[in-house]
Amino acid sequence: MTTIPTPLKPAIRLRGFDAWYGDFQALHSIDMDLPENRVTAFIGPSGCGKSTLLRWINRMNDAIPGARSSGQLEINGHDVLGPATDVVELRRRVGIVFQKPNPFPKSIYDNVAFGARLHMKATKAEMDELVEWSLRKAALWDEVKDRLRSSALGLSGGQQQRLCIARAIAVGPQVLLMDEPCSALDPRSTASIEELMVELRESYTIAIVTHNMQQAARVSDFTAYMFLGKVVEFGATLDIFENPDCQETEDYITGRFG
Repeated sequence: MTTIPTPLKPAIRLRGFDAWYGDFQALHSIDMDLPENRVTAFIGPSGCGKSTLLRWINRMNDAIPGARSSGQLEINGHDVLGPATDVVELRRRVGIVFQKPNPFPKSIYDNVAFGARLHMKATKAEMDELVEWSLRKAALWDEVKDRLRSSALGLSGGQQQRLCIARAIAVGPQVLLMDEPCSALDPRSTASIEELMVELRESYTIAIVTHNMQQAARVSDFTAYMFLGKVVEFGATLDIFENPDCQETEDYITGRFG
């Protein structure tokens, strides 16, 4: 069983978790505990199940015909897969940021306020305060405070990605999922997002899928190496990169495989 290698409180718990797309089994017997208020990176070659696992955590795969899963998946003790689970509420508690920034064709202000308006009743003053707070948490406020009513589509790629993060945290999540959030960004924007991830882990549990080994080493506290739908090795990032237990992990990290 691949559990937390330190006595940290688990935020996300998986036991015997399997997933399929039709007849194809994409994930096999995943046993993991992702610790609270830490960054966990999922690494591994394309098609190994990283994004599939990430998207089951907030039930994004429900929209895919033939997708199904079994086993145990809990977030802070709440059953994610149970029939009584309110998926809308789950996705409020578990935000996701995708590979390509996807701001709505609305103003910067309305992008951040969009989800909050769906989930809560707030006065204009309260919403103004929430928008500012979210943009500050996403390290974007100082860059956009004078053009909140301008289109979000006029922002740079890195700014758009930080706006998407602000939009995700505005609804008060417990978990942030990031699926290759920097792969479409330039090095400077990537550095900004990485710095932001390190800061946000004080308030959120973060899980990130990345193909960038250096990024995983820089931003994550724990790393899971996946291959063919299985977790080969999971541990503290420093141990995974400097002293892995499995030869397969070492081969992938050092570029001899993958």
